Amino acid sequence: MSAEPFVHPALFYQGAGQYVAAITAFVRAGLTAGEPVAIAVPGGNLAMIEAALGADAASVRLLDMREAGRNPGRIIPAVLSDFADRHPGRRVRIVGEPIWPGRTAMEYPAAAQHEALINLSFAGRRVTILCPYDAERLAPEVLREAERTHPVLRDATGERPSADYAPHDVVAGHNRAFEEPAAFVSLRFDDTNLSEARRLAARHAVALGFAGDRVDDIRLAVAELGANSLDHGGGSGTIRVWAEGGRLVCEVSDSGHITDPLVGRRPVDPQVAGSRGLLIVNLLSDLVRVHTRAGATVIRAYFDIAGPA
Repeated sequence: MSAEPFVHPALFYQGAGQYVAAITAFVRAGLTAGEPVAIAVPGGNLAMIEAALGADAASVRLLDMREAGRNPGRIIPAVLSDFADRHPGRRVRIVGEPIWPGRTAMEYPAAAQHEALINLSFAGRRVTILCPYDAERLAPEVLREAERTHPVLRDATGERPSADYAPHDVVAGHNRAFEEPAAFVSLRFDDTNLSEARRLAARHAVALGFAGDRVDDIRLAVAELGANSLDHGGGSGTIRVWAEGGRLVCEVSDSGHITDPLVGRRPVDPQVAGSRGLLIVNLLSDLVRVHTRAGATVIRAYFDIAGPA
């Protein structure tokens, strides 16, 4: 038996019956052991589990992953670590379903990297995170990649170690150059005109129907990305802005290189000084994608357009 206190199994299920039975058994085992339990799955699945748990649901933290985890980059800091950190000194148990039928091709690479990075983020901690995968409706390549991001696999036949476990390969494999947008507006910035980059993003946000606090979120995300370029990306950068697939996209590129894969995913004590720019971007955005290599980093922050442009 492994001495590693962190446990991260993938659950391959077929049909609602298997799904509900496996998760309610997992949850009730945690409650019986006195462990704090959280469930973060898509809303429809959450309703099924809550109904099946009955009175036990009142003892569980329930989160709709379509909201809490719409940006995979915010799941570790704002969902998983947030819950675990609320219970210091205790083993906690979490059901987290970040990949479901309906996740778009644009979102999937970030979700797969998230699953891989869970192992790095929680190594050594007394946490069990069960990740369900719909074996009937998810693509075969998604299920194969789940075997690479989870050291333990579960299905209706039992539990086994994953022979293909290789989370670092998954992180690297999705660190790919992005396709070029069809049209965009751009601005080269440095410490003399970073405010222009913020205004550029805000103007396009307003033109697409964003308003109020959401425009402020976009302006702040661009400010944080730009500040990172000034501090860590060679002192300057380029912002490009466009609309794509019902989202506003704000891309910032520079000559830096992100070597720590957990940057932007660690919760930060607000009383402790230090950089938290990419964390803020992850918390504010509906999706964040990153491509980084020696001498070049490109970060795309996506914001869902609430209404018609």
